[in-house]
Formats: sequence, structure tokens, C-alpha cells
Amino acid sequence: MKIAILPGDGIGPEIIAQAVKVLKVLDLPLEMETALVGGAGYAAHGHPLPESTLKLAKQADAVLFGAVGDWQYDSLERSLRPEQAILGLRKNLNLFANLRPAILYPELAGASTLKPEIVSGLDILIIRELTGDIYFGKPRGVRVATDGEFVGDREGFDTMRYAESEIRRIAHVAFQAAGKRSKRLTSVDKANVLETFQFWKDILIDVHNEYPDITLEHMYVDNAAMQLIRAPKKFDVIVTGNMFGDILSDAAAMLTGSIGMLPSASLDAKNKGLYEPSHGSAPDIAGKGIANPLATILSAAMMLRYTFSLPQEADRIEAAVKKVLASGLRTADIHVEGTTRVGTEEMGNAVVQMLN
Repeated sequence: MKIAILPGDGIGPEIIAQAVKVLKVLDLPLEMETALVGGAGYAAHGHPLPESTLKLAKQADAVLFGAVGDWQYDSLERSLRPEQAILGLRKNLNLFANLRPAILYPELAGASTLKPEIVSGLDILIIRELTGDIYFGKPRGVRVATDGEFVGDREGFDTMRYAESEIRRIAHVAFQAAGKRSKRLTSVDKANVLETFQFWKDILIDVHNEYPDITLEHMYVDNAAMQLIRAPKKFDVIVTGNMFGDILSDAAAMLTGSIGMLPSASLDAKNKGLYEPSHGSAPDIAGKGIANPLATILSAAMMLRYTFSLPQEADRIEAAVKKVLASGLRTADIHVEGTTRVGTEEMGNAVVQMLN
């Protein structure tokens, strides 16, 4: 089982090191190879996604990814910025389905920004379409306007678009995921304003005919954002487009106490996946040893479950994380009065100890 290890920038190398440490304890036949990506890739090879890194990612069975992004590269043209690496990997590996669970561990109820009675027992799954929408739609760029109220003025433009097959395949992923949970699916769109998402809604309704045992609800994205804060437990599985999913999953992250607790899986049609924490590179705390590695460790557990079909090993990692939290250990982002504050490596060591 070959894994491409791509630590990236900022806190990426620190948190990836802890996840690798956890994987090694399981004594599985894993072959792990590390490569540069993001700002680190640009510094060494002049591109955020070097050819050698992309080749490794394609050859591997799965990719364990840290984070990319560094302020020192903000002045580069967009195609060379670190963040283009993750977009390039998603597109080149055809990772169209992004699964982001948002689970509130009982021990972290006090770390959430919402009242415990609102979020206690939270367990939702956001499924985000990952390779279409406005992030990849063309044409895009900056031009001189030739029509409208501001003719002759410079304007920026992007194109929101979805093909029917793109919507159908993510819909099937969502309905199947809902079937393994409570059989409830909420499709989030903006069909009242955007033609793209009226089309999305129509396709979801059609695919629903193949899953008559699943209850399908449609919700506008602005209402969904409000309901995530007002009554998050009314949701179970959410499916939505690339841009809306990006925003809603980060909002859901704060319900769990910290975005440092949210793992994610990005899968192709055969469950080859890229696994990464939902948070960014956090260059402001890089090298300080205070980042939370649990989202990355939990992403490794998702890798074992979805790509390698090793649910028992995945369960072991998740159980170890629960035991560590129950013991009172906390990194800075989830620390509250009465708990013990630890650093990145100490938290990783604690998970390893619970696995031994």
C-alpha cells in the first residue's frame, strides 16, 4: 500500500510527522514516500506542483497531504502560488468527491462557540463536489467590459458551470453515504438565483428516483448557513457544490470546537484518495510546535477506511484520539480551563501511546 506523503508549507510538516508516526505504530505493510509541494515545491523546483510530485501522487494508492500556503508567495502570479498545488492534485487525480465529517467529541463541547445543548451529539457529513463549479469554470480572468453599465471599465470574471455527469456522480456518492447513516440528505443550492443550481436541483431530484428510501431536502445556501448555526443537529448528510461546500464545511468546523479537529477525504470514482486536514498552513504558528495534529491523524484514519478498506485499523486510531481527549490533553486551539495544554508532538505521542 503506497502512500505519497506531501507535507507542504507552514505547519504541514509538523502535523504530517505525527500522522506518519501513528501509521507506523499499526505495523501495516505501508510504503511511504515524501515529496515537496506548495511553496516548498516552488522554492525547490519553480512550481507548486512539481512534475516529480504529481508523478508520485499518480503512482501512489493514496496521498496524505499537510497544507499549502505562505505569505511570501502572495506576490507570485496565481498559477505559481502554493494553493494551486492542491487544486492541481484534485484535478489531475480526478478527486471529485470531498467528504468532510464534523463530529463534536463530548469532551470538546465546552470548546465550541455554541451552547453545549445546541451542539452536543453533533455528527454531520458534508459532501462537497470538488472539481467543478466556479473554481475551475472557464472563461475567467480580467478584461475590459464590452457591455453593461460599466462599458470600458476593467472587470474581473469567473464562470460557474456544471455538467450533468458531474452532478450525477456526486449525487450518487451523497445518496449512498446517506443510506449508510440516517437516510436523510440535504442538497444545498441557490436555485432561486443561479441557473447552474436550478440545473443542480433538477438533477438531484432525478437521481433521487434511484434511492426511494432516502429522504431528500433542498435548502438555499444562505438558509443552510444560518441553520448550521441555529440548529446544526437537524442535518445529517449535506451535498453541495464546490464553492458552497468550501464555505459551509469551514463554518461547520467551528461547531466542533476547532477546525483543527476536522479531517477530510477527497476521492475518485475508485476510492483512491487524498487525505488532509480541513485547516490551512497557518504560517503564523509554523515552527512553534503548537499546532493541533488531530485532524491530520483522523485524516489518516479515513485513508485506512476509504482507500485501503481497513475499518478496524481506522477505528483504532479514532478510539485512540477519543481516549486522549478523555484524558484531558489539549492543544492550544481546544484548550479550556481544567485541561492540560500540550504541543503538537506531545499530542501525537499521546495518540501513539493509546495505540500501544
